[in-house]
Amino acid sequence: MRSYAMPTPEKDGHEPPTAAVRPTEHRPLRVLLIAGSQRRHNSCPGLDSKARALMLRMAARMPPGWQVDTEDLGNQHGKPKIQACNACVSSSMALCVYPCNCYGPRSTNQPDLMWDLDLYGRLARADAWALIGPTNWYGPTTNFKLMFDRLVCAAGGNPRPDLIDKKDTLKAQALERSPEWRQLTRNHLEGRSAGFFTYCDGGANELGKDGRPTLVRDKEWFDPAEEPYSDERLAYQGLVWQCRYSGIEVPDELWVAGAFGEGKPYADDQVEDMMSAKESIKAFDAWASAFIRHVEKKGVVATKDDERAALSTTNV
Repeated sequence: MRSYAMPTPEKDGHEPPTAAVRPTEHRPLRVLLIAGSQRRHNSCPGLDSKARALMLRMAARMPPGWQVDTEDLGNQHGKPKIQACNACVSSSMALCVYPCNCYGPRSTNQPDLMWDLDLYGRLARADAWALIGPTNWYGPTTNFKLMFDRLVCAAGGNPRPDLIDKKDTLKAQALERSPEWRQLTRNHLEGRSAGFFTYCDGGANELGKDGRPTLVRDKEWFDPAEEPYSDERLAYQGLVWQCRYSGIEVPDELWVAGAFGEGKPYADDQVEDMMSAKESIKAFDAWASAFIRHVEKKGVVATKDDERAALSTTNV
């Protein structure tokens, strides 16, 4: 999600911090499954999302004894939304506090779903994440993008807001230039794994035989040969590479795209229709099985210290 490179020892004269040896805890494996569609069955539009249905299907397939946490980020009337990132990191990495202290739990002025759902804590608590959502306009959903924007603090963010009086920009810039910063900055969620399953409808029934939208009058303005990518999984490439940039493992086999409802009107591409698409469901199940194999092989990653470090430092 950043457009610049982190400093290297050759460029700034400092060695990067040495990675600490992570203790292994003897406990069941923990996974967090997140549905990222905006749709919610008990709010507008009043129909369940495919992402939620797939998330619940995957949860039912998890091995006995695993601790399985699920969350649906779908919109709901009166429910707080994930607040936008304020880009503190652009002023100083040390101003970008981990976990984010621009917002806090149970705020009445800026209610924030990241905090109200304890997403920082739950992401830190889990050994692996599975993220399921549609492709919207050649990219990830708004809700997933908001969540990942707010995870910029996990990649090198400041765990000591007391050193900058919570949000003093000049103190943060001074801290970032100091030798002390090299001992503070780190990837707070490093070592975890993430799997991404995105799905599209191939344009549903909106495309003509020439691959152009039938409603477009000036056909020359839309050249199918110049669409951004042919592999639909690349719609989520920004989120995948943000994870990898932050030390979160995303194996290629866990970065998958499926298709539901190609050539159909949207009204005929609902959850019940999706479940009858046997080949597409088979591809999803194969992805879920690959996720299980990877997590089992890798074992326990998250520690109690990780969970404690994800507690809010903001009182609102």
